[in-house]
This record gives sequence, structure tokens and C-alpha cells, in this order.
Amino acid sequence: MRLGAHESIAGGLVRAFERGHKATCDALQIFTKSNRQWRAKPLTDEEIAAWRERMAEEEASGGIYPVVAHASYLINIASPKEETWRKSYEALKIEVERCEALGIRCLVLHPGSHVGAGEEAGLANIARALSQLHADLPGYETTVCLEGVAGQGTNLGYSFEQLAWMLDHTRQGERLGVCLDSCHLYAAGYDVRTPEGYAETLAAFDHLVGLDRLRVVHLNDCVHPLGSRRDRHAHIGEGTIGLEGMRNFVNDPRLAHLPGLLETDKSDDLHEDIENLARLRSLIHE
Repeated sequence: MRLGAHESIAGGLVRAFERGHKATCDALQIFTKSNRQWRAKPLTDEEIAAWRERMAEEEASGGIYPVVAHASYLINIASPKEETWRKSYEALKIEVERCEALGIRCLVLHPGSHVGAGEEAGLANIARALSQLHADLPGYETTVCLEGVAGQGTNLGYSFEQLAWMLDHTRQGERLGVCLDSCHLYAAGYDVRTPEGYAETLAAFDHLVGLDRLRVVHLNDCVHPLGSRRDRHAHIGEGTIGLEGMRNFVNDPRLAHLPGLLETDKSDDLHEDIENLARLRSLIHE
């Protein structure tokens, strides 16, 4: 597994690679625009060319690859409000277009929240948006990867059954992928702390969704207890999953071809990323 972290693009997209190297990343996750704004300044030809050149150099030299993008948390394609749904859909479409231009093949997306309309209605709205996206962007190589969530509030995608439903009910659903987050899994009630619990969890995922649909793994410890449905990431080995639980992920040969990415709090000097990645690497069996 190529281990890395989410790094800032402040000062320009390619600056994320500099931060990634400082943090000892082998893989990288970024936002392609401000996560706190709906609008995005269009990418220039110069920005795209500089990014693609650097990304190609990194991969050719065995540096940082692959690069994954994460969609804005503002997007809620499960919303029952048509205005919010439409605004979210257009924002998602722009994010996919940016990834396609940059050559980023995976865009991680939180499926959304039904905000009181009920899970059935929320799931239907998600499938409607993703189906429309595939119709509007034929032939795109960027894959939207639905992230399993902790299930906090009215968030959808907290069970493998829900993720499978979204894949099955989206037109051209074969174009979708999935992202699993260790913290979210545990908070949603999947006990990955022991080898037995981890094996049972991955077997259920493979049966309902399919390991072939898994594109990205987020490696975060969890602040809250099993099944709490509360989404709060902890540093590796400092949460309720613990080092032994995280060991299960980094030593699973079925995940070895995937990026394993941190989304834990950090300061400007990135020492937390350095320490967390060192802990993860120390867990890998030779």
C-alpha cells in the first residue's frame, strides 16, 4: 500500500507535492479548489500543464503517486431541496471536470445527507445526480468514489448495503468506485480491531459491494467508540481502533495496490503526518 496524506494546495496545486515530500508521502490526496467555497476559479492552461508535468515526473521517478482528489464537503446530492440538489450537482460536475483536466483518476465524494426527507428519498437523489453526471460527461476517465461514512446525523452511505444500492441504481454505475475510511467503518459499527473482525468486515464488503470496486482507503484512527456514528478522526494509535486495528489494513495484500491516505489534524510543519506515516509503516510485516 502506498501511504500518504491529504495535503494543502495553498499557493498553487503543485505545492501539494512539496508538502507531500516533506510529510514523507508516497501517495497524495488534495482538493482541486477551495473546500469552503462553491465557486472555483477556472484552471488555466498553464496550471494544468504544470500539474500534469509534475505528476508525470513523480510517477516516473517513483515519487508521489497516485494522486486522489476529494470533493467539497458543501456538496449534498442527497438533498430534498431542488435548489440545493441542483447547486450540489453543478459543483460536483465542475469537480469531475477539473479532475479530468488534471489527469486525476479518483474523486472521493461523501454521498450526502437526506436532512429529514428519509433514507429512501436521499438515496434516490444521490442516484439521480450520479446518473445525470454520467450522461453529461460521457467517456470521462475520472471515477467518482463514494466514501463510506460514519452515519452521523442523516448522512448516507454508512452501510455496505447503502453503498451497493447506490452503485446498482446509478445509470452506468460501473463507472463508480468506493472509498473506505477506517474511522468511518468503526464508528458505523464495523469492528476492525481484531483480525477476525476485520476479515468479517472485508468479507461482507466483498459480498455486497465487491473489492474490485475499492479504489481508495483512508487510514484514520477514531476518537469515539464502536458504533457511535460520530465522525472524528484520531492520530494513528491514539484512538479507539488502536495500532493493532490499523495493522489489519496495511498488511492486507488485497489492498496493497491502493493508496492509503491520512486525514488527521496537522500543523504547518507537518510533523503529525510524518509521525502518523512512520507509525503505519512500522506496522507493516516484512
